[in-house]
Parts: sequence; structure tokens; C-alpha cells
Amino acid sequence: MRITAPISTPAEVEPLVRAGARELYCGVVPPDWIQRFNTSGVNRRVFGNLNGYADLERVVDKATALDAEVFLVLNAQQYGEQHLDALTEIGTRFRSIGGKAAIVADISLIASLAANVPDLDIHVSSVATCRNVESARFFAALGANRIILPRDVTVAEIGAITEALPDLDIEAFVLNDGCVFEEGTCHTVHLPMNKGGPICIDNYQFEYRATDGGQPHERALRRLEQNDLDYKRWLWYRFGNGFSTAPNGYPWGPCGVCAMPAMHAAGVHAVKIAGREGASERKIKSVELVARVLERIAAGEPEDAVREFAVGLRDAPSHCAGGYMCYYPEVRSQQAVGDAEAKVPTAA
Repeated sequence: MRITAPISTPAEVEPLVRAGARELYCGVVPPDWIQRFNTSGVNRRVFGNLNGYADLERVVDKATALDAEVFLVLNAQQYGEQHLDALTEIGTRFRSIGGKAAIVADISLIASLAANVPDLDIHVSSVATCRNVESARFFAALGANRIILPRDVTVAEIGAITEALPDLDIEAFVLNDGCVFEEGTCHTVHLPMNKGGPICIDNYQFEYRATDGGQPHERALRRLEQNDLDYKRWLWYRFGNGFSTAPNGYPWGPCGVCAMPAMHAAGVHAVKIAGREGASERKIKSVELVARVLERIAAGEPEDAVREFAVGLRDAPSHCAGGYMCYYPEVRSQQAVGDAEAKVPTAA
């Protein structure tokens, strides 16, 4: 398996490749795009994009010199018809400077790139919500070389796709950035906090009433209040444990490192580290963490031993115990976290 890492500046290329990433992905907003279309929405991230084509060329040159590949993110859920020619031109320009693949969600853009830039690989973004064999088969027929699976597929579902479509590369999330809703079916806007912020992190306060307007039964109220606490705890984990790090610098947050042996066995081609807008230090430590697990897999260590090693890397297995942090909770190492089951921490 290869490690696919995010970048937002040319300076991040070398340290990330040196840490173990063989694939890098980035976004760019061309200088005339905002003036032409009155939006910065070339991809799903307002922040974390390169500054322009000059930076994009530096990224590709640096990566190529280090034998790494660069993918360009063009993954808005839908583009207007007026955008397609401009996006195809961006894909053509990216390929001409040595870019390897475009990460795309919109079906019309996939078809346009496949027809007009045939030597540019197409990776179907997780935003396209490809979750099963028939969906993957459809995108492959459209011209896709790789499917990036949504965050909440199971390892068994991954295995079904790789077995049915062995010539199609599969990429799966392994670290950072949860998504409260299924991102491909979420049509809300990620506004800056001063404009209201994403609704998925709103701190809702509930007041319960029985159907007759009176107070709920005490037992029902306790269960509802416990459910609220569990939801807040889950949100805290989904948003990176408060965007904290372990004492050794490894990032906390949504994670699938202990599932990597199972993903490797299932035929996953690449594991994805999320977070283009994150700090460089967080990206580098993320790649280092994933690379350490990958080394164990490459050395042929038993699956159980690799899972226990992965759980212990940040020296706080209690965070793994609840399963709230897991992309793939079905493969949690119960042996490694069993002693900590009763010590699941609460949200800050």
C-alpha cells in the first residue's frame, strides 16, 4: 500500500515524501477563476489550496524529483455546465506539467476529462459516495482508474469491491478528519465560524417534553440525556479529539491504522491521510505514524501484532476503546484495548 498525503504549500513536499508518502494531493484556485465565476469553489476546500499555477508547478517538479506522484483535487459535488470547459483546461494544464491524476466527484467532469485528457488518471473522490461494486463498476466504465471510498465503508465492503474489480485501484481513509454526515450526501455549506459555521459542529441544547406536553418519565429523560452526552463525545472524537496530539506528536482523531493489515489483505492500493488545511507538523507526524504501521505489514508481521502495535503508537489505548475514533471499528484490537474499556475519556 502507498501513503497518500495532503499538501498546501510546495515546502511540504520534501518532508512528507521523506516521511513515507509516495502520493501527494493538493488543490489550486486559478487566478482568473474567481473573477470569471464569482466563486472560489474549484474544490471542496476553501482553505488549504496552493496559491496558483506557479506553486503547482513547483509541487510537481519537487515531487517528480523525489519519485512521488501528485494528484489535483477538483471534487465539488456538482459543477455548472459553464465550468466544465475551464476545469478541463485546468486538467490539461496539470497533466502537461507532469501531474498524474485528478480527484473528481462530478460525473460530467469525469466524462469530460476522460474524453479530452485521456492520459490524465481519474480518481473518483469520496464525495461521489461510491460504496459498492456496481457503483465502482459504473465509474470504471466512465474512465476512472481509482476509487477513493467514503469514510464509513467497512473492510468487508472494501474487499467485495477489490475482489470484483481487481484492475481498479482502491484508496481508503486511514487518518484525520471525520465527517459527521456522509460527505457525499451532505449539501450544507462549511461556512466560517463568524458566519455560522458548519451545522455539524453546532452545540445544540435540547429540552425534552412528553407528547402530552408534560415532563418525560424520569427513566426516559435519563436515557435521552445519556444519548446527548454520547453524541457530544462522538462529535469530539470525530473532530480530532479537540484537534489534539499525543505527547509524542502523533495526531489524535479519526483513525484506521489498526485496520491497515486487513485493508492490505483486502487489496487496498493506497491509504489516505486527510487534512489539506492542517498544519505541516500535523501532516508530517501523520505520515510518520502510518509509515511505521506500514513497515510492520511490509515485514510480514502477524495481523494481531500489527494491530496491537498500531493501538500502542500514541500510548493512550483508552482513546481506541470506545470505537468513536475508528473509521473501521469492526477490526479494533480488543486484546490491546480490553483493559481500558472502562476508562473511555469524556469530551473536553
